[in-house]
Amino acid sequence: MKKQLIASIHEKELQLAKLKQHIDKSDICSDLYNKVLIEKAILKKQLDDLKNNSIANRIKHLVSRRESKLICDYFKG
Repeated sequence: MKKQLIASIHEKELQLAKLKQHIDKSDICSDLYNKVLIEKAILKKQLDDLKNNSIANRIKHLVSRRESKLICDYFKG
């Protein structure tokens, strides 16, 4: 998953480099440039979330072992 996101980000960067030359020439190119820029930002956010989630999941895993509940805990009260 991580490699696919990095490859997609690199592909978007190449597309942006090609479109940047034609931004002033056409409204369609300008709109396409903006669209690709947004797609790249979304991919970067997903990559950051993937990195952060792995750290967060490790912490949750450690904490959840300490606070594990027994089935009888749900029927108290």
